[in-house]
Amino acid sequence: MDNKIFIDIAKIEVCKCHNNKVDTLKEENEINKMIHKDDVFVVWYCKTLQNHKALLSTPLPDGMYYEVTYNGDKKELYFDAYKKEENKCIEV
Repeated sequence: MDNKIFIDIAKIEVCKCHNNKVDTLKEENEINKMIHKDDVFVVWYCKTLQNHKALLSTPLPDGMYYEVTYNGDKKELYFDAYKKEENKCIEV
């Protein structure tokens, strides 16, 4: 799998994850709206041998972070979704 295909698949999976949670019966707000793969951005990406890994997010203020990994040996895609729980500055 080449880089572009992997990134496209990863962005589509992020959209699926978010859009499946959108409640179309509720009032649309910043978080409760459908997103498109162009709304998803790559924070970090790496390819090592036949494996790919990307960390992705969206501009939505929902605190979600996504990790997508492709295992080239097994031809399997792994998807993890995280919610940011804390963000603080620590002076050193």
